[in-house]
Amino acid sequence: MNFLHLNRRTHLYLALFLLPWFLMYGLSSIPFAHNAWLHEMYGPVKFTPRFDKHYEAEIPRDEEALKSFGERVVRENGLTGSWGTYRANPKQVNVYVHTFLSATQVTYFVDQQRLVATDRQFRWDNFLTGMHARGGFNHPLPLDDVWAVLVDLVCLGFLTWITTGLIMWWQLRGTRLWGFLALGSVSACSSCSWPGCRLRVPFGVESESIPSSERICYETLGMGLLRTSRRGCSL
Repeated sequence: MNFLHLNRRTHLYLALFLLPWFLMYGLSSIPFAHNAWLHEMYGPVKFTPRFDKHYEAEIPRDEEALKSFGERVVRENGLTGSWGTYRANPKQVNVYVHTFLSATQVTYFVDQQRLVATDRQFRWDNFLTGMHARGGFNHPLPLDDVWAVLVDLVCLGFLTWITTGLIMWWQLRGTRLWGFLALGSVSACSSCSWPGCRLRVPFGVESESIPSSERICYETLGMGLLRTSRRGCSL
């Protein structure tokens, strides 16, 4: 077996391995692109009350304290999943807990020493966008790290699949011109696209409530906690 045979087989079997991931990312891109249409079809996101109780806690004043506060809320109230903490204003702290199938918003009202939790109703669009967005090793659960490793392997597979495809294309002299035209068209479309991301703030939190000096929007989509700044978005 020479290099070209190995390259073709690698390209073929990588395509079979990556097929479920292509389907997942393709299907989950639809809710991102057609969010308004899905919102009209499903209606507003529905929530079910989980608990409403008295709760005493020190007010988190910096990022590290905010993280510790979120960890304490999750641990002491029997919540399971990855979580993120966000301070909407001086009198309110939000903790978002999310898994593959569920999402819970916990709100602590500082002046009332009151903790309120609501569970978001399962919806397929949230589930799909959550799978698309989830990644990284900054989640507390071991299964989240397993998913992150799989995503890394898939990304490596994508790059290898692209490389083997380019090698195969270059060997076919008669199609090189069409290949250059295709690559040029994709590059032109990409360069004309706005590099930033437009994300909604989750659970009805208004982005205007965030101080301009900390203009960061959070969105929990079924399982993935995203954040975006004026310049773009990242996990």
